[in-house]
Amino acid sequence: MESMRADIAAQLDLDPSEVTDGADLISLGLDSLRAMRLAGRWRRAGAKIVFAELATEFTLAAWWSLVSSRLSEAAPVREPEPAVDETAPFPLTPVQLAYWIGRGDGQVIGGVGCHAYLEFDGSGVDPDRLERAVRALIARHGMLRAIFHDDGTQQIMDTSPWPGLTVHDLSELGEDAAESIREQLSHRRFDASRGEVFDVRLSLLPGGQSRVHFEVDFLVADVLGLQILLKDLARLYLEPDAPMPALACSFPRYLAARGAERAARRTRDQEYWRGRLDELPGAPQLPLATEPAMITRPRFARRERWLPTSAWQRIQEQARVHGLTPAMVLAAAYCEVLAAWSGEPRFLLNLPLFDRDDTVHPDVAHLVADFTNLILVAADLSEPQPFAERARTLQARFRADARHTGYSGVEVLRDLARNGEHSGAPVVFACNLGTELIVPEVREAFGEPGWMITQTPQVWLDHQINEYDHGLHLAWDAVEELFAPGVLDAMFGAYGGLLEWLAEGDWSGEVPALLPGGQGVVRERVNDTAGLLPDGVLHGEFFARAVSEPGRVALICAGGSVSYGELADRALGVAGHLVGV
Repeated sequence: MESMRADIAAQLDLDPSEVTDGADLISLGLDSLRAMRLAGRWRRAGAKIVFAELATEFTLAAWWSLVSSRLSEAAPVREPEPAVDETAPFPLTPVQLAYWIGRGDGQVIGGVGCHAYLEFDGSGVDPDRLERAVRALIARHGMLRAIFHDDGTQQIMDTSPWPGLTVHDLSELGEDAAESIREQLSHRRFDASRGEVFDVRLSLLPGGQSRVHFEVDFLVADVLGLQILLKDLARLYLEPDAPMPALACSFPRYLAARGAERAARRTRDQEYWRGRLDELPGAPQLPLATEPAMITRPRFARRERWLPTSAWQRIQEQARVHGLTPAMVLAAAYCEVLAAWSGEPRFLLNLPLFDRDDTVHPDVAHLVADFTNLILVAADLSEPQPFAERARTLQARFRADARHTGYSGVEVLRDLARNGEHSGAPVVFACNLGTELIVPEVREAFGEPGWMITQTPQVWLDHQINEYDHGLHLAWDAVEELFAPGVLDAMFGAYGGLLEWLAEGDWSGEVPALLPGGQGVVRERVNDTAGLLPDGVLHGEFFARAVSEPGRVALICAGGSVSYGELADRALGVAGHLVGV
């Protein structure tokens, strides 16, 4: 217990005496990322626990009760790893399979890969040196050499189809040329069946400036993997003569090592989620300009802003006072905005979890692969509540569900679809607190991060949060044409305003009104349905027309037209059959 106290204190930069047995660790500054690190440390020391089990109560006393019951009597013994042929095909994870299927042209909001595109603007980047660094990166990370088969498997190959560094000489050209390259690269759908899963290019700009274009398909990486790729590429570029140590673990070895544990958890957690299917709501009913199925080639657009460090620190201080993690505060604020525009106050939020278990092997922490899991969190804003209470309710829901991630949110969505028509969970909350996506070495090597966009198949709106020393970066990537004009701008503006209120306001009260006045007027007008009701039933006029003008065209169809008389006969025939059975 004292060892655990010291570990917690080290994570929080406190004296161990400040971590009392019953102290609320959230109020002391603990967040989910640090709790995950602690869970990993204690697993390596022999405690058979998972992070989700720590998420029910954040006190040392509760954690010691759990850990002490799971400690091996002897020193931890690593189970022998199963024999793995690392050159053979191996199955996709549930999330990878969802990405693989979703990128198909026949899927709703499909036809795109799960793709991240970043630009770095600097000067003096050497093309030959950059190409050598990229080739060393490919050699280091096996998933950059992966191909994806139509039978739902993936395979790490000896080589990559990456053609070498493409250099665009724009030094004599204008901004239009640079925009053209961005347009070409930012929404690419790689041919993963050929092993196209990432690319690096270089543009030479006027005045000796340079731009590095970096893109990766999230079939082969998660957000932490993206950070590792950028950091490793920068180190290989800055120190080409200092080779990095080879990784002794691979993604197929990792999945095989966790196979038995995952199978046991999956059976248990499947029962939990299948018992909740009937109570899970659908997607937020946001104002859409078109049906999602009508968009055959979605284009994502980004809205972004910075929350200053001072405001973010005040929000974190308030979160500790109220026993909330900063991530759940931001999720609750996001839900408040979604609810203000949604026609239904109960909806599902899609939360990615970066579910890598570094107790499998020490090198897992440095491995690039898609360790993503998804959890579906039901938000209920049906009744007015003070913000702090609303956030605590959401946090309690998340903690309860986080104990059952052995059955992925992707699998839950499949169950919902099998049970009947369901709108899915196309609104995402991806919170990456506690670690910088762009580390200083990347800036030193390639310059400052510039333009960035992500896209995900079957997603409408993806909120991404990254924390830096100089503030909190907030980005919304959304399918622009899906939403009614002005809606996304108004929602994102309201979200920024709500965070400013949280930095200064009283969380014991309800949040201020979020809907712009103009949109409120529109709602009142279209919802003003008072008036005289006609006599008779709704279909009465149709049948009257069928009697008076039976030959008049009622429907124009792909195969021709149908008259009022014909349609009336068909309708009555269906009705007669239904009554008969």
